[in-house]
Amino acid sequence: MSIEDTLSPNAIKVYRAMKDLNFASEEKMGTAERITQTSKLPKNMALNALQELQTKGIVRRKVREKSAGYYLVVT
Repeated sequence: MSIEDTLSPNAIKVYRAMKDLNFASEEKMGTAERITQTSKLPKNMALNALQELQTKGIVRRKVREKSAGYYLVVT
């Protein structure tokens, strides 16, 4: 059973976008804006999908000065 079996379709798009962008560590994290552009989802849907991924422990959110950064914990 893969990670994608337990996710909503929007969460899968966001997860794949983050993999494609190589946001796989704290040093290589990206903003919600960049993830939204790459996943081609409306911003609200992308943010909800990011929240779902955070709840399931697949993505971590790191608060920074200007904007939060997101990176994959499980790849």
